[in-house]
Amino acid sequence: MSTEKIVIVGGVAGGASAAARARRLSESAEIVLFERGPYVSFANCGLPYHIGGEIEERDALLLQTPDSFLNRFNVDVRVHSEVVRINRQDKTVTVRNCLNLSESVESYDRLLLSPGAAPVIPPIDGIENPLTFSLRNVPDMDNILNAIAENKPEHATVIGGGFIGLEMMEAFHHRGTKTSLIELSNQVMAPVDPEMAAFLHQEIAGKGIDLKLGVALESIQFHPSTAEGKTGHLSLMLSNGDIIKTELLVMAVGVRPETRLAHEAGLALGPLGGIATNAYMQTSDPDIYAVGDAIEDSDFMTGKPALVPLAGPANRQGRIAADNMLGRHETYQGTQGTAICKVFDLAVAATGKNEKALKREEIDYEKVYVHGASHASYYPGSETVSLKLIFDRATGKVLGAQALGKEGIDKRIDVIAVAIRAGMTVEQLQHLELTYAPPFGSAKDVINQAAFVATNILKDDLTIIHYDAIDSLPEYCLLLDVRNPGELAELGAIPGAVNIPLDQLRGRHKELPRDKRIIVYCQVGLRGYVAFRQLVNNGFKAANLAGGYKTWLMADK
Repeated sequence: MSTEKIVIVGGVAGGASAAARARRLSESAEIVLFERGPYVSFANCGLPYHIGGEIEERDALLLQTPDSFLNRFNVDVRVHSEVVRINRQDKTVTVRNCLNLSESVESYDRLLLSPGAAPVIPPIDGIENPLTFSLRNVPDMDNILNAIAENKPEHATVIGGGFIGLEMMEAFHHRGTKTSLIELSNQVMAPVDPEMAAFLHQEIAGKGIDLKLGVALESIQFHPSTAEGKTGHLSLMLSNGDIIKTELLVMAVGVRPETRLAHEAGLALGPLGGIATNAYMQTSDPDIYAVGDAIEDSDFMTGKPALVPLAGPANRQGRIAADNMLGRHETYQGTQGTAICKVFDLAVAATGKNEKALKREEIDYEKVYVHGASHASYYPGSETVSLKLIFDRATGKVLGAQALGKEGIDKRIDVIAVAIRAGMTVEQLQHLELTYAPPFGSAKDVINQAAFVATNILKDDLTIIHYDAIDSLPEYCLLLDVRNPGELAELGAIPGAVNIPLDQLRGRHKELPRDKRIIVYCQVGLRGYVAFRQLVNNGFKAANLAGGYKTWLMADK
């Protein structure tokens, strides 16, 4: 039996999972966990939902307490205790009591660092004021709720369109507070590509949110209130010249790994600024391990360092670190970045590489779009699943996927996440046997459909053109809309397109010029493919618009 003494710094996802795993492996190990805040093992991903009111009970976010950890796992949890220094030569840490500022020294045989990542607070003039907040932990949540209770804001502003920013935007809206969302880039939700984020932009604007893209916050002015029960308001000066009056501001522009402790101890940092670790979760000191948002983990597909602040990887890393601190030799297999976010009535999810990352890595790829039903369309409640599948142009290997819709989004992305982990190709993906009954799925699931389209491309059974090429078609191309006239009247059409409904096409070939390339499109791509096959089988040169009119219409061109 091991008699190791394990000291853990940080008691949320990675640290808490490591402590529990270490105890399950060894009853004799001494395990001490230091947390500088007042809580351990809290559900930080649930914080915005308590602010918004969806999670009514605050205590539901507190998964463990120091006492419950001691009773269940015999782990010595010390809250309000900040590790301020690592003394590697002596194998001790210096711990500061956050309440009385006294310091003590604790020895270790194995040390685990799980300090997480801190919100990025840009150096904006006026940002230090009583109405500006970030959200990382339970005290931050309490501060925001207290400000809401005291100031009763009629308007709130969120800076940043990532996970926390989108969730806080929805939380304020759920509370009935008018909200502005400011994002520096041209899209929210960076893990997905712009044409998929465009669906989110429509949803956000449709809920009455003041969405400003490509805009920066340049300065803040705080105006104290003379009214009783009011703190005041802020004037936000934006890079486009707008000034927003708001009564509560949440900064959610991103996070940065907390590396001060590691850096001052002389531990190696990686090229992206996180703590460098090997596959065993060891730092440059073999007796010191690190996990979670503070580290640079390995990208599953490229093996290169990556910063992926997600709870799932942190928990798995904590488990692996505990195994190895107690003599095992488990390795972390890399991070795919599988993630999902709720944005009002929509869910948006992604796994693997997006186009932006593939272009940076100079990896050749192709993509397809499918807009299918979440379950059999004839069964009540079916919703559209918009799926983008990205694959290697040469080998057909699945590289990434993004999906968006009201139902069944998690299911599709989870399946493709497994496919990526297994190294599957799109040809293999089309053979997946997924559950089907009218209330739950379709006989040809959206995933199968996307794989069919991708395989057709690889086998030269289909030639596609993408939405971003439509507005600059050369003279030798003719745009053909094969939808029914009623659809055009209701939904609109691409300017300059000729309309011949699919069911009339076979009898109207003479109307099409054989010296031109026919660019076919329908609403989502399926009828366009049928028309494409008909045309090429009759000697025409043709291509089908990937994802159809729906993708073209929504894309940020």
